[in-house]
Amino acid sequence: MSSPTSGIRVAGPAVSPQLFFACCNGGLDETRRLFADAQVISSLRKLHAGVAVATGDLSPSRAQIVQRLNEAGIPVIAGLELPGDQGYYINSGNAPQAAARFTAFQQWTAKYGLHWSAVGLDIEPDIRFFDDFQHHRMRLAYWLLFHYFDFAQLARAREAYSELIHRMQSEGYKVITYQLPVMVVERKAHLTLLERLLGIVDVRGNDEVIMIFSGLNRAIGAAMIWTLGPDSQSIAVLGTNAPGHPLSWNEFSRDLIVASHFSRLVGVYNLEGAVRLGFFSRLETMDWHRSVTISAQSLMRAQRLERIALIVLWLVEFLPLILLAMLLAFLWITTRWWKRRHRRRSVLRLPLNPPPVQS
Repeated sequence: MSSPTSGIRVAGPAVSPQLFFACCNGGLDETRRLFADAQVISSLRKLHAGVAVATGDLSPSRAQIVQRLNEAGIPVIAGLELPGDQGYYINSGNAPQAAARFTAFQQWTAKYGLHWSAVGLDIEPDIRFFDDFQHHRMRLAYWLLFHYFDFAQLARAREAYSELIHRMQSEGYKVITYQLPVMVVERKAHLTLLERLLGIVDVRGNDEVIMIFSGLNRAIGAAMIWTLGPDSQSIAVLGTNAPGHPLSWNEFSRDLIVASHFSRLVGVYNLEGAVRLGFFSRLETMDWHRSVTISAQSLMRAQRLERIALIVLWLVEFLPLILLAMLLAFLWITTRWWKRRHRRRSVLRLPLNPPPVQS
């Protein structure tokens, strides 16, 4: 139910969606303490929730954590990750390393008898990109300029990751790809600008999860989920781990209800934050019948932001053509002006009384 002035009222799904909590980006000691807590395991089971475990290291200790979850009957997604010196996230610059990492992951899985409900590919820019953004702006500018025209690497990356996903599926794994919200906007524009500049790759497995952090702009809030939701297969809610400004319970539960309007699988980033903030016990008693309201003002802000993003993408994508067109227009105008000026000066040079014709 909605109106132009009151906004949109989103009804709860009545039953809890399938929740998956991302975890284990911290040290192994923190992770062991997390799952040594019987209450955490009990809450996961009561919620029928799963856990997406980061595989930044393929160590015996991490394998023991996965075995603990397997024994408790908790579904586990393997978050395939690369070492930090290889960029950490999956992107267009490290497809060969990702394929090699999957081979090592298979060997580790077989060695320890681990069971996975899916393999997840978190497709984001190289983590070193953010370091350059903060500390090496000139190097970043050169990198962006180079990749602006690098259509070949994008084509190679799409092909390589499509082959890797097919390989994973042929090995019996369900594959989930995790994408930034900008991918939804870029698809609407039918462009590849952000793929080239950021190194993200538009590939899909069995399911795709769009990661949305409403806390980045609280004036928009859940309206961003509502705006991007129709073009998303599944949604992950971010913000329980945000340093200094995590989502409140009201914001978090609101986002879950709005996300579950579009998705039966809802991701949460992350488990450690949800436990620390005391959200687990509240999730067990959460009323999934309740409705939440997205204000008309926040909806207009979200739609305006999306329109601006589309315009900017189009302008930057075709910037060389726009500049070329401006240059040609300038040359055409300059040429016409010069020709007119030249004709005028020629007319002025003609004698007013031409000499008589000699007979």
